[in-house]
Amino acid sequence: MVNRTRLGRQFGWLWAAYAVSAYGSGLGFGALPLIAVLVLHAGPAEVSALSAVGPAMGALIAVPLAPWVEFRRKRPVMITMDLTRFAVMATIPVAYAFGWLGFVQLLVISVVVAAAKIAFNAAGGAYLKALVRPEDLLAANARFESTNWSSIAVGPPLGGAAIGLFGPVTTVVADALSYLFSALGITAIRGREEAPQPTGKSPVRAGAVLDGWRHIMGDPGLRALYLNQMLVAGLIMATEPLLAVLLLRRLEFPPWQYGLAFAAPCLGGLIGSRLARRVVARYGRQWVFRTVGTLRAIWLIGLAFVRPGVVGLVTVIAVELAIIINMSLYTPVLATYRLERTPKHLVARTLSAWSIGQQASIAVFTALGGLLADVTDPRTALTVAGLLILATPLLLPRHGQTSQHEPEPSRSHS
Repeated sequence: MVNRTRLGRQFGWLWAAYAVSAYGSGLGFGALPLIAVLVLHAGPAEVSALSAVGPAMGALIAVPLAPWVEFRRKRPVMITMDLTRFAVMATIPVAYAFGWLGFVQLLVISVVVAAAKIAFNAAGGAYLKALVRPEDLLAANARFESTNWSSIAVGPPLGGAAIGLFGPVTTVVADALSYLFSALGITAIRGREEAPQPTGKSPVRAGAVLDGWRHIMGDPGLRALYLNQMLVAGLIMATEPLLAVLLLRRLEFPPWQYGLAFAAPCLGGLIGSRLARRVVARYGRQWVFRTVGTLRAIWLIGLAFVRPGVVGLVTVIAVELAIIINMSLYTPVLATYRLERTPKHLVARTLSAWSIGQQASIAVFTALGGLLADVTDPRTALTVAGLLILATPLLLPRHGQTSQHEPEPSRSHS
């Protein structure tokens, strides 16, 4: 039995701020594609472009931001990124009220939110590493992971109901306000944060933006996990707009069923994240990366067999549940390993590089999926994604690549 770890009041405020933002985003889960479909009557290519171009351009903007984040106090950076997201998201209900809402506006908002999210997560990861003890990092990351999945479990059904009652931009208002409250929560964290000290002559030297990638690609374990994560995340996320079109337009699911199809499986995220420390203690980190990393990839093909009605709804829920249980166990272990393997002066740039690569992969696969769905149909695109992801376990780290500094797994089953 693993005892509950006390992580302190400052972590509590950081966790609370994250929770507020996560639950707001849960309410607004898939809000931009949903608005594009229901309000602007966008087709598969446009919806996929919204989910692809925004993250791609946001990732591009985030590249030069990485050194800026690295060499500044992290709390002000997080507050600034939260306020930025609040401001741009708040323009949606205003434009909708005056009849000005357009597809280009949604694209611009997607770009800004994506860039701000990368900068926020980079600053947040660096701040977390300084805030908690190294032995508590897995516990802290597991709590964030648990909160993330619980917010998606609760948010989309409530969001779907709110959209049905009050209109399609209702959840966007909640999402925007959540960023404002998150900024207030981070402001409440007490204690002086030390200003980062550059390790070289200049923090903005030529090539500093590439230091995160140099670190990742120079570490065999991180390199293998990075390449695998880019492909897995890209292929899984590419199915979101395809499913939106398939379920909402082709199979005519009502919005509340669409929300339920993604929300109910997220309860599995509570299971996986709570098991992470126990599984690592019993089997070791290498086992999690190889076995659980493989199990993430084998279920996606099931989305190609979705049918109308209750059977289709149950199919989506079952596939998503299997994926999410494995993802939620795997992700905090990966996040902890990444922080452990990264020197303090490189954390923000490494996390930025990781997020940028992942967002770029999501953008590429989402765009390709949208094009394929336009030429064929969404079901064919889902089938291709499900088949391609079956090859991703080949990129997982081999035995010994991630075993350095790993605690000895327990063989006791008591």
